[in-house]
Amino acid sequence: MLSPYRVLDATDERGEVAGMVLRDLGADVIRVEPPEGTPSRHAEPLWRDGSGPARSLQFEAYNGGKRSIALDLSHAPDRETFGELAAGSDFVLESFPPGALAGHGWDFEALRARNPRIVHVQISPFGIDGPYAGHAASDLTLAAMGGPMALQGVAERAPLRLSIPQVWRHTGVEAALAALVAHARMLQTGEAQQVDVSAQCAMTWTLLNAMVASAIQGHDFERGGSLLQLGNVTIPLVFACRDGHLVALGWGATVVQLLPWMTEDGIADADWAAEDWSTYDVRAQKGEPLRVGFERFFRGLGEFFQRHTKDELFWRGLREHVTLAPVNTLEDLLGFRQLLERNFFSELELPGGRVARVPGAFARPSAVPLRPRRPAPATDQHGSEIRRELAAGTRELSTQAPLGGDLPFSGLKVADFTWIGVGPISSRCLADHGATVVKMESETRADGLRAAGPFKDGVVGWNRSQFFGDFNTSKLSLKLDLKNPAALDVAKRVVAWADVVMESYTPGAIARLGLGYQVVREINPSAIMLSTCLMGQTGPAAGMAGYGYHAGAVAGFYDLTGWPDLPPDGPWQAYTDTIAPRFVISTLLAAIDNRRRTGEGQYIDAAQMEMALHFLAPELLEHQLAGSSPSRRGNRARSAAPHSAYPCAGEDQWCAIAVETEDQWRSLRRALGDPEWARAADLQEASGRLARESELDARLAEWTREQDRYEVMRHLQRFGVPAGVVQRSSDLLRDPQLRHRGFHRSYEHAEMGRIPYSGHQYRIRGYDSGPRSPAPLLGEHSFEVLQKILGMDDEEIARLVATGAVG
Repeated sequence: MLSPYRVLDATDERGEVAGMVLRDLGADVIRVEPPEGTPSRHAEPLWRDGSGPARSLQFEAYNGGKRSIALDLSHAPDRETFGELAAGSDFVLESFPPGALAGHGWDFEALRARNPRIVHVQISPFGIDGPYAGHAASDLTLAAMGGPMALQGVAERAPLRLSIPQVWRHTGVEAALAALVAHARMLQTGEAQQVDVSAQCAMTWTLLNAMVASAIQGHDFERGGSLLQLGNVTIPLVFACRDGHLVALGWGATVVQLLPWMTEDGIADADWAAEDWSTYDVRAQKGEPLRVGFERFFRGLGEFFQRHTKDELFWRGLREHVTLAPVNTLEDLLGFRQLLERNFFSELELPGGRVARVPGAFARPSAVPLRPRRPAPATDQHGSEIRRELAAGTRELSTQAPLGGDLPFSGLKVADFTWIGVGPISSRCLADHGATVVKMESETRADGLRAAGPFKDGVVGWNRSQFFGDFNTSKLSLKLDLKNPAALDVAKRVVAWADVVMESYTPGAIARLGLGYQVVREINPSAIMLSTCLMGQTGPAAGMAGYGYHAGAVAGFYDLTGWPDLPPDGPWQAYTDTIAPRFVISTLLAAIDNRRRTGEGQYIDAAQMEMALHFLAPELLEHQLAGSSPSRRGNRARSAAPHSAYPCAGEDQWCAIAVETEDQWRSLRRALGDPEWARAADLQEASGRLARESELDARLAEWTREQDRYEVMRHLQRFGVPAGVVQRSSDLLRDPQLRHRGFHRSYEHAEMGRIPYSGHQYRIRGYDSGPRSPAPLLGEHSFEVLQKILGMDDEEIARLVATGAVG
């Protein structure tokens, strides 16, 4: 879909996922690296095949199919070659420290002088300017400063990150998305675009309903590990089973489906059969009498699960319409039947003849499939080839006249049938950037997030949830009861009007409503239709329903979050809902660009689990090639120490500190006043620090415990040590870097008053990326849509209202 475009990828491990996404979508990606190779060629995990130096499996996972040219930007001839490449490229991606590329003579002004339509994407920890722009950062400290650590882990211990690096994977896909948004704006204006992508902001978006929670409900959410708070009742989410763990919501509806099976096992007796499970949860929360007491209830569930394997519970659960999500390990994922029957994995041939499986296409467009995976290039493998292309003449770029708008998606029309997380987040991007997005729902089939907190001032109502609000800005709301035949006709008229149709129901549901792709194509042959759900539209587990907890478990992330001596904790909320939208939007924008050039409509199957597994790609390779797998290890890292969150003055106040290099260790010593214990010979190398990590943690905790957490961060940053406060929602709302970037935007909402909304994770120079308006009330724009978009007169609208089709 992006085959006309060329990308100059001058990133390291902080941005190379961006080039992977654009390459898979069809672009020609040229990897620019120094003669000794990019540092990410040495990034963990490493694999030694015995034939040479250790190979980075991260590099292999995220650089397949790119071309490589070696350039030394300190040398004038190579700097000029870089400029020649930029002159013939559509995108330049870079993750140098802010200002470093400018030091080589290629800042944005120089790039656009050479190529007046270039899209220049800069990827950095905090952004290219602002009070934290120069801060030293790591995966750990960005997970702290962005917010997710504050919500992960058990309350009795330190806040947690995931046990494998995730920050730059989130940021990389977000950078690809931002590049395509900026390219769309270039087409509108005819001008070069400068894009500033912040890893801190990318991690803030992983908070989902906690992003602005404190401003809405008056307090922050607290971390509780794998426990779920339902009113006054705390229930476990993670249960042991015969061969591992699973995630299940232990409430009445679950037992109704499991009762026959539990009776077969002799666990459910007459009391269980006589219990009113339909009201069990409410009575438990109110402390009312229960035939099966709460402790007995969970003891019985636990005993039942321990009699069976994860696989047995999951597949029979699907048949019984109850979601029992296995906490999949990497080994489980490689053999997971849903993935195998969808032929998800691709085989990758590595040097030495070894073959391993890697995640395949992150989405399945019907018209132009994603490009198959290929091995990563050797340093300068394509240098001669690329230089010959330059010698043959500068690649011609499009000279299309500007479309004349300012907003990237001015004129784009979207019929939005999505709900909950991934779909609404994705359509919000289009709406914020100028598309007209009509969201269709009703009281009988409302977006489920309207009924989920945080609610403004704790008052529950259809229009008072900021969980819904933050995902649905800038949209129009059409109140439409799709079970009403007259409403179905209205929906079809919206589809006929639209360029893009999006839905996120359970597979088959939209077709049963009469709006499947066959119908959409008949109505509107050039429409792009995208369906997204957890498992994809096909396969034996396609019908799996559930919540974000289930998705995080089955996709492998629960097994990689927590402490080694405790059961899995899992990431905050619906973790895959924070990954998938980045891929969904990137794919959709590529399809929209393809449609602009060719007029071609198509159908896209976007399975959220398949997208999420790209964030485990290096570890999946490691499991196959090295025979080892990462495991839950709290905040500890493979080769960095000290590396954890340390207690500071006050209740549950923490600062994350990461020492990843010997220079940083020497800087930490100076920051601490070079105490005698830190001068020990064995601590001057990482291996010695790793061997004494518990002692180092105790020493640092002793130093931080009586100090303010922000002062700890500021002091260590003055010495160049990566350090970041573990921030909550209330901290993020006053974070000086986020304020500098204008991340939070306040709008007047018709029911909630003036409230903050979360912005985008990137800025585009000279452009306000929104959101453009607050989230809509249910049905707020029904008459506007019916009259101005569909052209209905008052009489026709009155008939629809009278039948209950619209409201």
